[in-house]
Amino acid sequence: MDVDVTKLKEAAAAAAVRHIESGMVVGLGSGTTAMHALRQLAQLLHDGQLHDIVGVPTSVVVEGEAQRLGIPLTSFADHPIIDVTIDGADEVDPELNVIKGGGGALLREKIVAQASRREIIIVDQSKLSPALGTHWAVPVEVVPFGWQTQVRFLESLSARVKLRLSGNGRPFMTDQGNFILDANFGPINHLSRLASQIKMRAGVVEHGLFLGMATDVIVASPDGIRHLKRSEPGIRGKTSEVELGA
Repeated sequence: MDVDVTKLKEAAAAAAVRHIESGMVVGLGSGTTAMHALRQLAQLLHDGQLHDIVGVPTSVVVEGEAQRLGIPLTSFADHPIIDVTIDGADEVDPELNVIKGGGGALLREKIVAQASRREIIIVDQSKLSPALGTHWAVPVEVVPFGWQTQVRFLESLSARVKLRLSGNGRPFMTDQGNFILDANFGPINHLSRLASQIKMRAGVVEHGLFLGMATDVIVASPDGIRHLKRSEPGIRGKTSEVELGA
């Protein structure tokens, strides 16, 4: 059976956007699936079905697209608390922990996630994994000065490390002017311990392990949309089934 991945992403985005209400502060996530949500939000604002919405973008690219679509933007100076964020992910485990940063926006994405009352992650079924690290490396954002020492440090934690490059062969630069090291640990058994070890290192700005932050994960598959919800911190997400949107 042929699967139209774009249609699945649009359906997942539509299921997430239903949780946005007029008057909310909305975190605008990055990635292809989150971009569908951004466009759907803009259409709802244009049609008058939603109003008094302001957004906080998670990257310079998202900021530019939101402005192009006519979505009003705000800052943390005016709105330090975000009602709901809709964002994508690279890998999701059964406890709704996720790896993010494939697009390089992990620092801003984590700041926005931490400021959000509700963090809704939207993915297609290929992003589900029995353990983080099974299918995706952990992006680690580091300052350019001494980045080679961070490679050796991550290798000491049993990772295979690559400096992320841009299309021109030069180091990829984040919105904050930092580098990204993609650290492949394989399936990770002790997420919290690894997250702490990485974050304590001088020169490491942030890592792509988002632990305990997602309140909801909406998964698109050919069989429909699954809405996974975190009932309590540390408890495996409960699953409710929703029909696939047209």
